[in-house]
Amino acid sequence: MTDWHQIAAHIQALTGQPCQPGAIQELGGGCINRAFVLRHGASAWFVKINDAQRLPMFEAEAAGLEALAAAKAIRVPTPLGSGLAGAAAFLVLEHLAFGRPRRDSGAEAGRRLAQLHRQSQAWFGWDRDNFIGSTPQPNAEDGDWAAFWRTRRLEPQLDLALAQGFGGRLQDRGRRLAEACPALIDHAPPPALLHGDLWSGNMAFDAAGQPVLFDPAVYYGDREADLAMTELFGGFGADFQAAYREAWPLAPGYQVRRDLYNLYHILNHLNLFGAGYLGQALGTMDRLLAVLH
Repeated sequence: MTDWHQIAAHIQALTGQPCQPGAIQELGGGCINRAFVLRHGASAWFVKINDAQRLPMFEAEAAGLEALAAAKAIRVPTPLGSGLAGAAAFLVLEHLAFGRPRRDSGAEAGRRLAQLHRQSQAWFGWDRDNFIGSTPQPNAEDGDWAAFWRTRRLEPQLDLALAQGFGGRLQDRGRRLAEACPALIDHAPPPALLHGDLWSGNMAFDAAGQPVLFDPAVYYGDREADLAMTELFGGFGADFQAAYREAWPLAPGYQVRRDLYNLYHILNHLNLFGAGYLGQALGTMDRLLAVLH
């Protein structure tokens, strides 16, 4: 059972604002964490809850939000702190009131994402490992993007899939694609600051219609990896895509790289949610292997 008095005391210590666990509203929609809004008077905080062993996941998420905020390109909720309350881990974030997008909000989101991606450093990865959903995501430094994608992204997901019994065709095709990463990627992108898990459920618009990103899996990589995921499950309109490309055009060969980058997320969904994603993974692999012939 969640110790809300302990969480409220933590919020009060962090913010200097009075906080008592009075009005607590659970929000739906989360498949990994439970989410709540805790209110005291006119103040409100967004709180995520999971098992105590998930505290490193919350700590990594807070660090990712701080990295995105430091870029000053697109709004994110401010992380206020994380910790343990009894048998639960918690993460406290600024509570944001979301609203309806304006007519130009999608295009504004595309331009701001391009601005975020202009943040760079000398190598791929990040200064800490984090999580993609609840799956560990290794981010050890590498100066070679194709090698990073093979050893930090595809191979770990294939290893997890094998451990869960997904062998055979998936492993054969997946290992062949991992070895072919240099040929499939076929360009030398600068390391860009990525959100890392950019599906439409991780973007909303504030009360002024400005875009807000949350639930990141931050690292520095090919900016096209973020763009690819915006196309995987839909929800990002043509105005978003056009505005991004106007701000920063994409290099030839993007469609192939898009499938390779999205294979990572499809494999992660296979590992998290089961065999319903197996056909999609194999179909994506077949399209990529056809490019190599």
